[in-house]
Amino acid sequence: MISHSRIALALLMALIGAAALCGEDTPSPALLVLSKGDLSLAIVDPATLRVVGRVPSGPDPHEVIASADGKIAYISNYGGGAYNTITVADIIAQKSLPVIDLGPLRGPHGLVFLDGKLWFTAEGAKVIGRYDPAAKKIDWVLGTGQNRTHMVFVSEDLKTIVTANVSSGTMSIIEEKKGTRREDWDETVVPVGRGPEGFDVSPNGKEIWVANAQDGTVSIIDIAGKKVVRTLAANVKSANRLKFTPDGRLVLISSLSGPDLAVFDAATGKTVKRIKIGHGAAGILVESGGARAFVSCGPDNYVAVIDLKTLEVTGHIDAGKNPDGLAWAVRP
Repeated sequence: MISHSRIALALLMALIGAAALCGEDTPSPALLVLSKGDLSLAIVDPATLRVVGRVPSGPDPHEVIASADGKIAYISNYGGGAYNTITVADIIAQKSLPVIDLGPLRGPHGLVFLDGKLWFTAEGAKVIGRYDPAAKKIDWVLGTGQNRTHMVFVSEDLKTIVTANVSSGTMSIIEEKKGTRREDWDETVVPVGRGPEGFDVSPNGKEIWVANAQDGTVSIIDIAGKKVVRTLAANVKSANRLKFTPDGRLVLISSLSGPDLAVFDAATGKTVKRIKIGHGAAGILVESGGARAFVSCGPDNYVAVIDLKTLEVTGHIDAGKNPDGLAWAVRP
């Protein structure tokens, strides 16, 4: 006959096992890392650099963004235009939610979450779209007329949108028209180099830095003048992402095929350092305080951790095969 103590012990072990399968509690902030090889979203504790949970990402995940309350993640299922879905994940419960079907808007990629809504690009349709999670519908779409509208930036006041148009070799600066009763926009198309993809807007809002992957150059656009004012011979061929540090002092550029993370002085445009991080890199994410940067090194199957004071690699995160898109999930 089985004793009550043995039954209690068995139940306790089962509960412990179930808790382990569900993962650890999601921290705040949480570092979100997409694994293209494992088709998963890893939830990482940035303090310990440990994965505390995983959620299925859907097919060909490329970019990820979190809702303003840090509870929901949105993942673009890209496929070069093969897919038309955005996967949704509950970051706290660490489980999948119903996907967003974009209908004819194929090839979703760049993502921004602002004002309670999800902004996205759809390469196959050459558009920027906006999804309202509360109403569960797409409530706005704007065509760019450019090929491979890829990454997107939306200003905090929602009045300026910037996109990189990879195959057209252009950047779109889209501004809300003033003095109109209806929602209307003006688009300025700015020619840059070949293959612009990674870009960022300077923290002071005055410049756009664009990494031209095929040329290995960086185009610097004056936002007020809406034109390229300087081109750097940066030697960053196959550039994938470009990010400013929060203080606007440094610019970080990753390369899909290069071993380095290139670091530039934003004031002078000169190379500060090339940090050896592996055999190629994609996503870049910088902490809000500017202490560290996280860089997805796909060929090496890890995320490199960079100390932005010493400009040295201080750690690696095993977040899954072929990591790419990165984002923060912060609960107020």
